[in-house]
Parts: sequence; structure tokens; C-alpha cells
Amino acid sequence: MTDAIIPEGFAKAEFTPGFLDHGGPYFLKERAGGPMVVGLRICAHHINYQDAAHGGVISTFADVALSHAVYDAERPRLAPATITLQVNYLEGAKLGDWLEADVRIDRIGGRTAYTSGTIMRADTAIATMNGVFAFRRA
Repeated sequence: MTDAIIPEGFAKAEFTPGFLDHGGPYFLKERAGGPMVVGLRICAHHINYQDAAHGGVISTFADVALSHAVYDAERPRLAPATITLQVNYLEGAKLGDWLEADVRIDRIGGRTAYTSGTIMRADTAIATMNGVFAFRRA
């Protein structure tokens, strides 16, 4: 399923190796006036015993998307660490579904950023999310 068509404008994210390699692959797309859109195609390794994407896949996707918005918010880039993450599951995602995270940075201070957003499958919200991230500026 990783060979499935990726929507136009998205490029494979080049995150550091490790855990994120197992949860993805993730994709990024520029968005005018806001954080990048993060995409994820639901693959066989994301599926649970109910033939749906495991809740942990969705929560990891939420954490990746929200933290990436903070990381990319300034130059030099920030190195966010998750303080809190809340995900509200609205619908399931199935094998082959393309998901996009629509993220907002609600407030960014001296050492803390507050974020929120929605995980979408086409025109359907499958989850809402918010997170608080700590960081240090260089």
C-alpha cells in the first residue's frame, strides 16, 4: 500500500530515522499562510484486529503533525517536546485511506507552544487534536 498514489503537492517527509520510520511514511505539503499539511496513507502495518487504523497510529500522526508545526514555526527551527497531547476519535480510518492533518498554532510563547487541529479523510473529520509543546530557542 505504500506504493499508492500520493496526492499532488506532497513529498515524503525526511524525518530522522527511528520510531517515525515505523509509523509512516509521512508526507508534507506547503500551505500558504499556515503550517505545512502532514499526510499519511493508511498501510497494512497500521491496521488493527478490527481492520481499522490502530488508535495509536492516529495519535502518533497527531503528535507528528502538531509538533512539526512548532518545529517549522521559526528559523532557526525549534526542537519541540510534547507536554500534553489530546486526541478525540470521531471515526475510524481504513486500509488505503489518505489522511491529512490541518494544524493551527494557537499561541507560541517563550518556551511553550499551544496547538490544535483536525485529522481529515477527504471532507470527513476523523479526529480532533490539541497539544502543548516545550522548546528552547538557540
